Amino acid sequence: MISQLNPSDFAAWRDRATAAASLPLVLDVREPWEVQTASVKPDGFTLLTIPMRELPARLAELQSSHTDQPIACLCHHGMRSLQVANYLAQSGFTQVVNLQGGIDAWSQQLDPSVPRY
Repeated sequence: MISQLNPSDFAAWRDRATAAASLPLVLDVREPWEVQTASVKPDGFTLLTIPMRELPARLAELQSSHTDQPIACLCHHGMRSLQVANYLAQSGFTQVVNLQGGIDAWSQQLDPSVPRY
């Protein structure tokens, strides 16, 4: 079962990962137009954008450099990212969480400068 990470708890999750000597990854699985509309700013984490539909073709890219890295999956409201998080867990990734509520909740709870759409 994939852990749900509330955006208001993101900083603590990021800090725990960093303390364990691993820079966390936020994997944004939204479409390019969505990322252009609203995006998070990397702050103590790496940001990687791979649309959900491209993930199977790019799985090897993730496996080669991010398998042991804590990963928080992000989409608009948290449903696509939950599917991606499950897919990653089934593919051998061990530290995967879903950002509950997606970028919409991120905007409401963490950074109101991120536009809502």
